[in-house]
Amino acid sequence: MFDVVLYQPEIPPNTGNIMRLCANAGARLHLIEPLGFVLDDSRLRRAGLDYREWVSVQVHPDFATYVQTRSPPRLMACTTRGHRSLAATIFLPGDALLFGPETRGLPSELLDGMPGDHRIFIPMRPGNRSLNLSNAVAIVLYEAWRQQAFLGAECVSG
Repeated sequence: MFDVVLYQPEIPPNTGNIMRLCANAGARLHLIEPLGFVLDDSRLRRAGLDYREWVSVQVHPDFATYVQTRSPPRLMACTTRGHRSLAATIFLPGDALLFGPETRGLPSELLDGMPGDHRIFIPMRPGNRSLNLSNAVAIVLYEAWRQQAFLGAECVSG
């Protein structure tokens, strides 16, 4: 239903956690090179547990290749330099949710080419810089999925 796109991710446990998240939410994961790790990294496997087999993961040599091969109907960049709050964003099936690398975020050249209302931010308390990447992806992906009434989810009772 959604593409989660990690632009040049650097920290293997974050990407492993996001793999697990995508498996549980039915999202496809796209990784834009260069990566700060190799996909068989033990820290990536440990964080992702055995969910790697349950999620579609594609690696793209660059962002242009991702856009060309996937042709997402709408690309939503998640950035601390966003123009629209997550709370004011309406997500549509097929949206691609784009996140930048942990240490520097999305580059200005990429953001400058996007409409302002496609650059979203997660509200935070004043004076804070950012959230952990896997936490940010979880917040945005689950809000997008919630807006689709958790289509495809199964209720598990305990």
